[in-house]
Amino acid sequence: MVLTYTQEHVYRHPWDRVTAAAWRKFTDPEASSALSHVVDVHTLSRRFDPDAGRLHTTRSITVRSPPLPFPLRALIGGAPAVFCHCIETTVADAPRRHMEVVARNAGLRRLIEVEERSIYEPHPLEPDRWTMFRQETRIRCKPLSALASIAEKVEQRCAERFLQNSAKGRDFVERICDYLEAEASSSSIAAAQ
Repeated sequence: MVLTYTQEHVYRHPWDRVTAAAWRKFTDPEASSALSHVVDVHTLSRRFDPDAGRLHTTRSITVRSPPLPFPLRALIGGAPAVFCHCIETTVADAPRRHMEVVARNAGLRRLIEVEERSIYEPHPLEPDRWTMFRQETRIRCKPLSALASIAEKVEQRCAERFLQNSAKGRDFVERICDYLEAEASSSSIAAAQ
């Protein structure tokens, strides 16, 4: 069984500001407390295509799992929580004002597969002022597929944690957007004087 859920959020900030904030999400000093499940982030590759105006990046992200349900603990040797390595690929298309981020777990794939796909685009009603964020997450607990009821519970628990972390991430991007807006306003005032 695969558990899939979709979330949408409207940032009341323009696309440029929201995507700039999304890039800063893991590098801001306040992120360590707000996004405590994220242990480490490294940029593995970055390539800009000047003809298309697209930035392609790949990052490695290490996260701490939530406390694992007993069936999963038994499969990994009894540890209550583990570290999981994820690969995040991003394509930021500035001319189209479209950014897509896809994160997949690279570790623990024999136990669980997670894919999180996020898209940032101008909001259809206020394209110059607001940004639409859509996120789809798919979770599949592999070794327990034969035990459907246990697999469903594990997938549901993982989904609940992903929803919580996703909300924290959105809130943090909102805070960075507010900071960037205030920074731009103070720069405009200083330039006018």
